Amino acid sequence: FSAAITITEQPVSVSVPVGYTFTLRCRAQGRTSLQYQWFCQHQSVRQQIPGATQQDLPVTAQQTQLYTCRVNDLYRNAVFSDWVKVEVHQCVARGLPPQLWQGEPVMVLNPTEQRVEVGKPLQLQCAAMGVPAPSYQWYRNGNLLEHQKKKKLWISQAKVSDSGTYLCCASNSHGEHWTNAVDVHVEERETLPPAEHWQLCHSVSLLATGKIALLVGNNHYQHHPNLMAPVTDVFELRLLLEQLGFQVVSLLD
Repeated sequence: FSAAITITEQPVSVSVPVGYTFTLRCRAQGRTSLQYQWFCQHQSVRQQIPGATQQDLPVTAQQTQLYTCRVNDLYRNAVFSDWVKVEVHQCVARGLPPQLWQGEPVMVLNPTEQRVEVGKPLQLQCAAMGVPAPSYQWYRNGNLLEHQKKKKLWISQAKVSDSGTYLCCASNSHGEHWTNAVDVHVEERETLPPAEHWQLCHSVSLLATGKIALLVGNNHYQHHPNLMAPVTDVFELRLLLEQLGFQVVSLLD
């Protein structure tokens, strides 16, 4: 007999600033008179809301919570409405929402420019208020991204082809609002230079204001016997130049 009760209007999720007052609505039809009871859930704790026994539930937003309504008839049949989320934004900039806000999407968090190495995660984030809560759709270079329909855009392993200009549209039955456009740069990982080149770069950067001598001794040749002279020459020249006040960087082969 549970089908004897049919919910004709489900409550809807909202995204609102702290202190905002609104109403959750639930409507149902049954063969007898119906009774309503609202419940809320915060951080896995579900509880009955005392006195919340009407079709409409007035709410003053304080913290993000889930809500549902139980409807039962005189035969002890009962059904529950959908769970809906009341998302509460604690920190909203002055002037948001506009004074005559009718529930249209208002952006409260814009994404920021990102530089990411290939293979690393890419994350962009936005958030909008709205009654009902807005749905989201991300775009790259003006092209709709089929699977990016949440506040948070997430790509677990970024590719060079993920580079581009991103923005998100938040929309509900009252209209839509777009985020700022931001650039994302996905770059190949830089290969570190060989140790001796790093030593050279480090020495040059530290001693840029002094006299520097770079000595390179080539010992191994493809079509010539190995030579010992370059090693000796570099060693002797290093001593000589250091006596003349040079900072010396010596490299072999």
